[in-house]
Amino acid sequence: MGRKGLFLAVLLAVGACAAPTALDRRLEMHVLNRLAFGPNAESLASVQDRGVDDWIEEQLHPDDIPEPPVLAGRLTGLQTQRLDAVALFKAYGPPPAGAAPEEARMARERARIIMQEAQAARLMRAIESPRQLQEVMVDFWFNHFNVFAEKDFDYLWVGDYEDRAIRPFALGRFRDLLEATARHPAMLVYLDNWQNAGGGPSAPKGRQSGLNENYARELMELHTLGVDGGYTQDDVVALARILTGWGIARPPGNPPSEHGFVFDAKRHDFGDKIFLGHAIRGEGAVEVEHALDLLARSPATARHLSFELAQYFVADKPPPALVSRLTRVWLRSDGDIRAVLRDLFASPEFRSPANFGAKFKTPFQYVISALRAAGTDVTNVRPLVEAMSRQGQPLYGCLTPDGYKNTRDAWLNPDALALRIGFADALGAGRLPVEGEPPAPKPKPVDGGRLAAVLGPALSAKTASAAAAAPVALKSAMILGGPDFMTR
Repeated sequence: MGRKGLFLAVLLAVGACAAPTALDRRLEMHVLNRLAFGPNAESLASVQDRGVDDWIEEQLHPDDIPEPPVLAGRLTGLQTQRLDAVALFKAYGPPPAGAAPEEARMARERARIIMQEAQAARLMRAIESPRQLQEVMVDFWFNHFNVFAEKDFDYLWVGDYEDRAIRPFALGRFRDLLEATARHPAMLVYLDNWQNAGGGPSAPKGRQSGLNENYARELMELHTLGVDGGYTQDDVVALARILTGWGIARPPGNPPSEHGFVFDAKRHDFGDKIFLGHAIRGEGAVEVEHALDLLARSPATARHLSFELAQYFVADKPPPALVSRLTRVWLRSDGDIRAVLRDLFASPEFRSPANFGAKFKTPFQYVISALRAAGTDVTNVRPLVEAMSRQGQPLYGCLTPDGYKNTRDAWLNPDALALRIGFADALGAGRLPVEGEPPAPKPKPVDGGRLAAVLGPALSAKTASAAAAAPVALKSAMILGGPDFMTR
């Protein structure tokens, strides 16, 4: 064979190898189900055009991905999303003490728009934004650093908390994310640190005085070290003392403050402390910085967060070897979330076909993925908010600080499946008014053929065959309510 013939043979061989296989298509779908809230037509075309590795790298840098003008316009129209915690309290907070009950009721009613617009912003981004990994990580981190919207003033602040303390840091350094949540009024109110005061002679007396350990305990048990992280009750007390005076302006609308956060030296315990075996001098707010440094850089925190990330992205019971490798990356990179995720997404465990479709979707993931796959234009999120609540996952409504579970056991039960099938039927038939409330035009039924084309390799032969044989009006419901679509 001559040189030209050999060159041609090599080209043909490379071309044959480059042709996408069934496994390639399944990997693409797996990546879209884990790094995104499922595929839509645009993301599917993007990952197939760019290739899995390039698409993942692009997702790791969301600031380089432009937002669609339509989405940007819709977000701009949400007026309360522009306000920080102080402005929200001034504009929508409760009336002064002693106001009539009717005045308080009217103020709370007026403030409902804040929650409605926060929910709209979260859901529109999750459905429409091409920055899918960022939105997935917002879901992950908000759940990790959970606050409950109905705790005291937090009905005013959950949206600002998400936008100011979570989203900007979701792929950055964990230390920055940790401090952003620690400084936000929503967290300080939810876990009572705004009531945490030292016992010195200058400390205020009354209902909002005395040492409060709530935030200190959850900061270690849930946010950083983990329940088996090696801390003691003495460490809880020491951290609570360190956190005295770390709170909010009183009332929250009063300046000066940093978006509502203040350090009140009069409420601080200036005694020296021993925390996690380290001596911390009583110097004020800098003590908290030292404590957050220790927590963020602890090997226990690295293990705890590596396990949680592997559980979220790989399997309910993540392989110990993977968790160990991610822990090393975490420590080596000083808690660089992007670096840890890059290693995770390149791992053989993440890319193993055994883990494709192995995670059962939460109600949030299920509802969002259905709208993305259907390609439905959503301008009214109320039916989606109601659907998530009925399925057991009200948005911003988790009462406990450990957040919602993301494992199969937490969500797989007959009642949940029945609710999902009902949602699939309503969406598929065009009975959900997500394109606007009446007198807006009636929603269109979902195109079952288009849906099958988008989901492709995610559908088993059994589901694809059943959908193909179903009446046109039932094709979409068969797919969205089928077992294949319940998993990711």
